[in-house]
Amino acid sequence: MPLTPLDIHNKEFGRRLRGYDEDEVNEFLDQIIKDYEAMIRENKELQNQVASSQEKLGHFTNIEETLSKTIIVAQEAADEVRNNAKKEAQLIIKEAEKNADRIINDSLSKSRKVALEVEELKKQAAIYRARFRALVETQLEILMQDGWDSLESREPKGIEA
Repeated sequence: MPLTPLDIHNKEFGRRLRGYDEDEVNEFLDQIIKDYEAMIRENKELQNQVASSQEKLGHFTNIEETLSKTIIVAQEAADEVRNNAKKEAQLIIKEAEKNADRIINDSLSKSRKVALEVEELKKQAAIYRARFRALVETQLEILMQDGWDSLESREPKGIEA
């Protein structure tokens, strides 16, 4: 068991002839008591500081573990968001490609339909032109016949000029 300042203070030494000076011994013991008490106080303060530091260390260790777990969770969430974004982007691209293919196919179909209609209109225009030419030629032939000259020289009956 360690000595206490009270043990040092209460220590009695036996007396002998030609012993030490009692006042010097008592002064020295008083100095030892003061120093020893100071050491005990400093030791207690250091123990309190160590306990406080250990408590803080435990607190910071918990914070570090929590932060590590949080970082891992955040990283996993970020990876999941990134993967979901990639999947969504791929779906959007596929949908856009499908829409582009549909638009191209619709455009090609409409283009073929318009080309067929243009060809049909060209045929109809050619037929109309041929019929109109035939009609004009027929009318011209009628106008070129000799019977028209005789009509021009005659005056209508009952109408005098």
